[in-house]
Amino acid sequence: MSGRGKLVLGIDLGTSGARAVAMTAAGEIVASGAARLAVFSDDHRDPLGWWRAVQAALAQALEAIDGSHICAVGIDGTSGTMLPVAADGAPLATPLMYNDPVGDTAILERIAVHAPKESAAHGATSGLAKLLTFQSLSEVFRVIHQADWIAGHFTGLYDVSDENNALKTGYDPVARNWPEWLARTGARIDLLPDVLPAGAPVATISPAAAEAFGLPSETVIVAGTTDGCASFLATGADRPGDAVSALGTTLTVKMLSDKPLFAPEFGLYSHRIGDMWLAGGASNTGGAVLAAHFSNDRIAELSEQIDPASDTGLDFYPLLKPGERFPVADPAFMPRMAPRPTEDAEFLKAIFEGIAGVERLAYERLVSLGSPALGSIRTVGGGAKNGVWTEIRKRRLSVPFLPVLSEEAAAGAARLALSGAKEAGVL
Repeated sequence: MSGRGKLVLGIDLGTSGARAVAMTAAGEIVASGAARLAVFSDDHRDPLGWWRAVQAALAQALEAIDGSHICAVGIDGTSGTMLPVAADGAPLATPLMYNDPVGDTAILERIAVHAPKESAAHGATSGLAKLLTFQSLSEVFRVIHQADWIAGHFTGLYDVSDENNALKTGYDPVARNWPEWLARTGARIDLLPDVLPAGAPVATISPAAAEAFGLPSETVIVAGTTDGCASFLATGADRPGDAVSALGTTLTVKMLSDKPLFAPEFGLYSHRIGDMWLAGGASNTGGAVLAAHFSNDRIAELSEQIDPASDTGLDFYPLLKPGERFPVADPAFMPRMAPRPTEDAEFLKAIFEGIAGVERLAYERLVSLGSPALGSIRTVGGGAKNGVWTEIRKRRLSVPFLPVLSEEAAAGAARLALSGAKEAGVL
C-alpha cells in the first residue's frame, strides 16, 4: 500500500479513561474512540481496568477504519505511575499512581542525598521513590511505567521504556543513560527498563495482539511518552520557540527549546523529544481565581462588556492565597488583587490582565533560563474559549497565536507513531 493510504494509532491512558485516535500520514484524525475507566473497574489503580479501557477505546476507533492500513502505534500514560511486573507482564502489586506519595522517609532521604538537584527524581511521588518501594518484592522482573506496561501488551516486552516516562525515575536525558548515582540510593539497576527515545521503533506487534485487534503483523510499536508531553505534541507545536499555554484551574506554560533547561527552584526540568527539549512551568494563578469570584455564566456575561483594546491600569497578580511556584518561586508570595474596581466587568478585566501578565512573565523567565525567544503560542484549556481574554493576552504577549490541531493527548501519541513509522521505513 502507498504511504498515502497508511494510518497510525495513538493511545492515551489518562486518569479517568482511555482514548485512541487513527491518524493519516498528513496528521489528519480520521477515527477516534474513548472509554471510561469507571466502566471497567471501581479502582483507577487496577491494571486490568486500564487494559480493558484501552481495548474498548481502540476497538471503537478501529470500527471506523480498515485496520489493515495501520502501520504504527504510539502510547502515552500518566507520568510517574509505576508497577512491578513478572517477566510475562503480570502485575505483582497494586500500582502507585502519578500522585501517590511514598511515605518511607528513609527512601526519600536517600534520594535527597544522592540525586543531583536538577534531577526530576526528587520528591515523594517520583518514579525512583516507587522503584525503591517495589524492588524488594519476590519474583519482580522489572518496575515499569504505565505506558510501558500497556505497550508490553502489544509487543510482549515488559522491559522497555521511553526517555520521557523515565525522567522522574532518575534517567539522565542529557547523557541518555541511567546514571551511576542511582545505585547509591539503593536502587536495583537490574530492575530498570531499557530506555529508547520517545517515538523510536521498539518492535513489531506480537502475533497475539495483531490477531486480537486485526492489525498487520508488520505494525511497529514505538516508544511512548507521558500524557503531558503527548498533549503538547497534539497541538502541532514542533519548532524551538513554539509554546503552549494551558488555561485551566492553574496556568501552565510549555515551550520547545533547542537546549535543556533545568531550574529545580522553579520545579523546572526538560523532557527530550527528538532533537529538542520540552520545558515548562506551572503557576498558581489561573481559572481557580476566576471561579472564586464569578460563575462561568457571569464571566460570559461580563466579558461582553469588556473592551480588550484598553487597559485598566491595574497591576494584579491573581492568586487564591499566598504562595507561587512559577515564574516566581516563593511560598510566601502575596496575591495582588487591589484596589477592587466598583464595576464587576472592570474587576474581571483586571484579573484577565493579571493572568496574562503572569503568562508573559513565565515566558520571560524561560528565556532568562536559556530558552529560545518566544515565537508563537497555542492555547488549550477552558480559558482558550474566551475571546476577550484571548485579545487581552495577544496584546500582552505580542506573538502570533496559532490554532491548536488537537487537544487530545492520543493525537500526540499518534504523532510519535508517525515519527517512528518513518524511522522504521514503514511509512
